[in-house]
Amino acid sequence: MKKLKKLQEYREEIEQCVKCGACRAHCPVFGAEKHEGRVARGKVALAGALLDGEIDLEKKLLEDMSQCLLCGSCYAQCPNKVPTEEIVAAVRREIAAKKGLSTFGKGLTSVLKNPSLMNTLAKTGGVLSSLLFKKLPADSGLRLRFPAPFISGDRTLPPIAAKPFREQHPEVIEGQPGRPTVAFFTGCGINYMYPAIGEALLRALKFIGVTVIIPAEQGCCGLPAVSAGSGDVVEALAARNLKALTARPVDFVVTACASCNAGLGKIYADLEGEYADLAERTKDIFVFLVEQGLPERLAVLPASAEKVRVTYHDPCHLRTRGITREPRAILKALPQVEYVEMEAAGSCCGLGGTYSVYHYETSKKIGAKKAGHISASGADTVATDCPGCIMQLQDSLNHAGEDVRVCHILDLLMDVLPEEAPA
Repeated sequence: MKKLKKLQEYREEIEQCVKCGACRAHCPVFGAEKHEGRVARGKVALAGALLDGEIDLEKKLLEDMSQCLLCGSCYAQCPNKVPTEEIVAAVRREIAAKKGLSTFGKGLTSVLKNPSLMNTLAKTGGVLSSLLFKKLPADSGLRLRFPAPFISGDRTLPPIAAKPFREQHPEVIEGQPGRPTVAFFTGCGINYMYPAIGEALLRALKFIGVTVIIPAEQGCCGLPAVSAGSGDVVEALAARNLKALTARPVDFVVTACASCNAGLGKIYADLEGEYADLAERTKDIFVFLVEQGLPERLAVLPASAEKVRVTYHDPCHLRTRGITREPRAILKALPQVEYVEMEAAGSCCGLGGTYSVYHYETSKKIGAKKAGHISASGADTVATDCPGCIMQLQDSLNHAGEDVRVCHILDLLMDVLPEEAPA
């Protein structure tokens, strides 16, 4: 395995930044805070100064480097394609190596690298959900009864599943002869909080006749550890997942989480070798379903008398990788959906994984802007392709007092697909 790059290996990319400021218009954090240290060119300049010994790991540097969603929006618009999110991640690894992980980072990575501990904590949380959470109006989510460590007391959170998704299914679900075999990388969100999304994915794959492998030994994709600055945990998780996902021969690995898709599809590609081969075979579920002709099969289903007005939120980790057409193709083909495009569908929702834990107030500002676009669309439902975005969008809409359902596109697909696969 090739190790994750160190900061000094990004010197050439850092020098490619000409400080033009094109990133300012596209950085969600800068849009909320209007502070130069929050925008891409400011962070790149700080990374260069750190490399040249002009500054050390001072408080301002630590704060500015923590103020990044790692969404990649700046890279997508940068004329010189400076990979700011990679540079920031490398700076965070430098900080962690010299100053250690934060208290939250230590706790997070300890759980991520120990799946049995994660399972135990999740199951305990699932059992205690009725005690720890209280319902919000109109089934809009769940809210903590009391402030938990690192989590704001006014934050909407999904319930924890009493039984993880992967434990509810056999590892092999046979499909039809001659059809592809795929490994389903569930990710943490689907496995522990949104198992219904996993059920909907299985229904869709059963409908098109593919064989599904759900490796029991898979773990987190590693993206939260990237955010925390723990390179060794990222590499350990990658090794675990490579072993789990290649234990049986599969044609593709499918994801139903934008962050997991970026973790496997981008980070693993950078690790090269077998990891790059795995990254090459990783597909977002809607890319796979479109390639398998699902929109055409949906088109022949009976049209619904009553339609749901649905808009779509582009998760950053798909949008910045060019995956925008396929989710919309599935949505537009659904017989019960009236699709409407909202303004700034590709703007960040403000989650950024651990970012929203460290900087919840800024995260809320970014989310409030997104909630405004959703409301202006007139949609009854906002669908997306990422469990993390679902959680953030629901929280933002709850704070805005908007009665709009948030769901995964697979949830809408589940509503129209038959339980039994066609003969």
